[in-house]
Amino acid sequence: MNSSLPRRHVLQIGASLAAATVLPAWAQTPPTLRFAAVFSERDIRADMIKMLAKSVEADFKIEPFLNSTLYKQGTELVALQRDNLDMGNIGPQDISKQVPSWSLLASAYLFRDANHLNTFFASELGAQMKKTVEDQLKVKILGPTFFGTRQVGLKGKKKINTPADLAGVKLRMPPGETWQLLGKSLGANPTPMAYAETYTGLQTGAIDGQDNPLPNVQNMKFYEVMQQIVLTSHLVGYDLLTINLKVWQGMSPAKQQAFQAAADKAIAWSTAEHLKREAELVAEFKRAGLEVYTPDLNAFRDHAQKIYLASDQAKDWPAGMLQKINALK
Repeated sequence: MNSSLPRRHVLQIGASLAAATVLPAWAQTPPTLRFAAVFSERDIRADMIKMLAKSVEADFKIEPFLNSTLYKQGTELVALQRDNLDMGNIGPQDISKQVPSWSLLASAYLFRDANHLNTFFASELGAQMKKTVEDQLKVKILGPTFFGTRQVGLKGKKKINTPADLAGVKLRMPPGETWQLLGKSLGANPTPMAYAETYTGLQTGAIDGQDNPLPNVQNMKFYEVMQQIVLTSHLVGYDLLTINLKVWQGMSPAKQQAFQAAADKAIAWSTAEHLKREAELVAEFKRAGLEVYTPDLNAFRDHAQKIYLASDQAKDWPAGMLQKINALK
């Protein structure tokens, strides 16, 4: 004689089996976010990304690819736009290739220091420029990642006091029109070269010098193949911690808020560490035998402003934006 369970019992058993196959929340694998940057593992910003990854590890796994191992310098933005990359550390110079108004934010002697930079990006002016990027490029800017003020490092002993002293000097600059104009604004002969090739370029004499913040000079050991550092302080160096817009919009509002808070915390820590390290490195480089000195900054500033205002790039700057940025406290 065949027996059968009541239908309600069959349904209860089926529901129990289905529930048993659902993984608990702690066992689910968070989605991976691939992050690409030009900086090396020794860079303070590498620790910034580790801090961010730790803060969001319950929801996301951030997988970093540093030292241009995934994408070459300057190609990360396009990879983000094509959905081939989830996060990147993008230079404002790369953004300006597609959004010309951003060339203003990469011009010499615009920001006075890291505080002025952060004040701008926290202001309505900064929000306006970030929204332009989001609307046109479909990427979300989480914040500016300050990495030190750019200084000129040179081979040889020739004293540099004004831009005229840099005439004919082959100064390595990253590739791109905005970077080349920056080198020209210093009075030098800008020479495009990838960041990873700069040490060899200095060593072989392919270039006479380079411009980078002091922490970068230490990280990449440029000081081994230079004799002097001229404290021109011509550009407050920063990139933009950026995330693919589709990835961002795929997060719940709560996760967006938590991710942004974690990014803000990591960026603030990185900024403080860079400022501390800059202050220490002047003395360290002097002890290492390099000559470190300050030139006529007014001469450099005046020369740079004349070059920029006469350039085609200035035609793309938002009306009145330069003056408004200068007025920020």
